[in-house]
Amino acid sequence: MSNESGSEGTPAHRGHARVPGDSDRRPTWVALAQSKRVLWVLVAAGLALLIGVSVFQALGSFLFLLLLAWLLSIAMEPMVGWLIRRGMSRAMASAAVLFGLMAVTVGIAAMFGQVFISQAQELKDAFPDAVRQAVAWVNTTFNTSFNTDQIYTALQLSPERISELAQRFGGGLLGVFGAVVTFIFNLVTILVFAYYLSADSIKLRRTIGSYLPPRYQPMLMTIWTIAIDKTGGYVVSKVILSTFSSVAYALFFLILDVPFWLPLGVLMGISGQFIPIIGTYIGVVVPALFSLLRDPLDAVWIVVFATIYQQFESYWLTPKISNRTMDVHPAVALGSVFVGVALMGPIGAVIGIPVAAAVITIADTFRRRHELLPELETLQDDDGGSDGDSADAGPPTGAAETA
Repeated sequence: MSNESGSEGTPAHRGHARVPGDSDRRPTWVALAQSKRVLWVLVAAGLALLIGVSVFQALGSFLFLLLLAWLLSIAMEPMVGWLIRRGMSRAMASAAVLFGLMAVTVGIAAMFGQVFISQAQELKDAFPDAVRQAVAWVNTTFNTSFNTDQIYTALQLSPERISELAQRFGGGLLGVFGAVVTFIFNLVTILVFAYYLSADSIKLRRTIGSYLPPRYQPMLMTIWTIAIDKTGGYVVSKVILSTFSSVAYALFFLILDVPFWLPLGVLMGISGQFIPIIGTYIGVVVPALFSLLRDPLDAVWIVVFATIYQQFESYWLTPKISNRTMDVHPAVALGSVFVGVALMGPIGAVIGIPVAAAVITIADTFRRRHELLPELETLQDDDGGSDGDSADAGPPTGAAETA
C-alpha cells in the first residue's frame, strides 16, 4: 500500500486533507468570546472615562490652585536661586522670598487698599452714568444718533444683566464674608504648595526622575530648566512691567485729577501687560471716558501719555527687564488669553500666556528641524523685504521669481 501511495505521489493521510477556506474559519464560540472581550474593554474604557471626568470636575478647583502654586514657585525661583548662591539653604531661601512677597503685598494693601476698594465701588456705580453722558457728548459734538440702549443690546448688557453682575460681584454682607473666607483659604493653599514646590524642588525632580529610564532623564532636566528659566523669568518680567506701568499711570491720573485714579491706573498696568495687542487700548478707553466728561483736553493728554509711555516701555524698559526671557508671538499670546478666560475665567487671562510660553518653548526645544528649500529660503514680503532669517540669502531662484 505504501508503494501505491508513493507511486501516486499523494500523502498517506490524504483523507485528512484541508478543504480550502476551512483554515480561515474560526469556531463560533471563539468569535463570540472575542466579541464579548471587546465589549467589556469598551465598557471598562467608558466607565474609566466617566470616572476620570467626574474626578477632574470634583478636583478641578484644587488642581487649578496647584497650577497657580506651580506658577508662583517658578516665578520665585530666580530670587530663590540668587539667595542660594549667597549661602542660604533652599528651604530658607524659599521661605524668605515667600514672606518677602507677602510683606510687600500686605504693605501695599495697607497703604492703598481702602482707597482702592472705595474708588472701585464708586467706579462700578458711576460707570453706567458715565456711558450715558459720553454717548450724549458724542451725539452733540459729532451730530450722531447713538443710543445707549442699543449699545447695551449690542454688548449684551441689559439693565437686568448689569444688576445681576453687580449683585454677583458686589453682593451683600454675607456674600462678601463668604468671598473673603474663600479667598483667604485659596490664598493659603496656593502659598503653602508654592513653598513646598520651591523648597523641595530638587527632591521632587529626583523623585520624578527615579520613575524614568536613564535615556529619558536628560529630557526631564531640559524641560524643568526651560520651565524655570524661561517661563519663570517671563512671569517675573511681566509682573515688574505691570508694576511700573500701574505706578506711572496712577501718578499721571492723580496729577490730572482723574476720578478713580488708583483702580484705573492698576487696570491700565494689568491690561497692558497681560492682554496682548488690545490691552493698552482697553486700559486707555476707561480713564479717557471719565476724563472726557470733565475736560476733553484731559482725555487727549491721557492718549498722548499712553503713546509716549508705550514707546518708552517697548524700546527701553522691556529690553532691560526681559532680555533673558522668551518672546511669545502676539497672536499666540492673544489666543492664549482667550483660551485661558474660556477655561478658567478672569484669572486665565493672567496665567494663559505663561502656560503657553512653557508649552511653546518645550515644543520648540524638542521639535525636529529641517532645512528649507531655496524657494522658501528666499521668499519675500509684499514690500520686497526678506522675511525672517533669509535676509542674508542670495537672489531668488527662477521658480521664486516666477511665483
